[in-house]
Amino acid sequence: MPKPSRVTRRVTRRLSLKTALAAAVAAPLSSTAPSAVSAAPRRGSVPRLEVMSFNLRFASTSEPHGWAVRRPVTRALLRRERPHVIGTQEGLYQQVRDIEADLGGHYDWIGTGRAGGSRDEFMAVYYDTRRLAPLEYDHYWLSGTPDVIGSNTWGGGSIRMVTWVRFRDLRDGGREFSVLNTHLDNASQYARAHAASLIAERIAGLDRALPLLVTGDFNVAAHGNPVYDTLLGAGLVDSWDAAAGRGPLYGTFHGYRPLVPDGDRIDWILTTPGVTVHRAEINTFSRDGRFPSDHLPVQASLTLG
Repeated sequence: MPKPSRVTRRVTRRLSLKTALAAAVAAPLSSTAPSAVSAAPRRGSVPRLEVMSFNLRFASTSEPHGWAVRRPVTRALLRRERPHVIGTQEGLYQQVRDIEADLGGHYDWIGTGRAGGSRDEFMAVYYDTRRLAPLEYDHYWLSGTPDVIGSNTWGGGSIRMVTWVRFRDLRDGGREFSVLNTHLDNASQYARAHAASLIAERIAGLDRALPLLVTGDFNVAAHGNPVYDTLLGAGLVDSWDAAAGRGPLYGTFHGYRPLVPDGDRIDWILTTPGVTVHRAEINTFSRDGRFPSDHLPVQASLTLG
């Protein structure tokens, strides 16, 4: 079987999920709608960009926290917050489609299964099409062979990957920026450390004139692991620390147990310097005692410069 080539696409038309699946099981999936990408005039103050990182907890039927009972809570959360960008982790194919439907007609998404096509978990990036237009996207795998779909060479417990998207902000004079969304391994520090180094290497190859937002579940505590040091050493800033204001701190993984004040932040939103973070939040939304996931979403309200 030939080695899969590195996938980079210009977003010039709608790539339907059905077409992508029919083309090849390893092809990247997206639901990328056409949009007007002409630069909007910049007038007065630019509205803030609302960003969320959210480990969805994969859709299972296991009670009492199966997807069927969590989906309405997730829907209520997302419709209340309405972020412009959402980097998600762990979503399975139908779950990703459910969230697309629940967000409504103004949202779209880009992603692929980490084992290729519709298989396994997605690092999907959702975006509000009224605010953002995707220009280009890419996927790579957190392994020694990052361009090989589904590869896992560092002894991690699962396949891990990155979804990267370059956007144009239609409300900020057409300004461009990038979003990188990932989920590091839960089982192996060796795999996490190598993944962080690879991400840092790939970040160095991006256009540094463009702001970059990094969303993800890193499976280690901020300020408490070399993975964090590597990513900040790559020139990134922790939005939680940089925020002018922030909400209460909780451990972002709760496992459906009582929340832990001042607990570990393992879910982060990182930015490049120059991005202004107005507020950072860890969202504790629940309904009738039920949480949408075993992770709390993290959010940042920001402007790109």
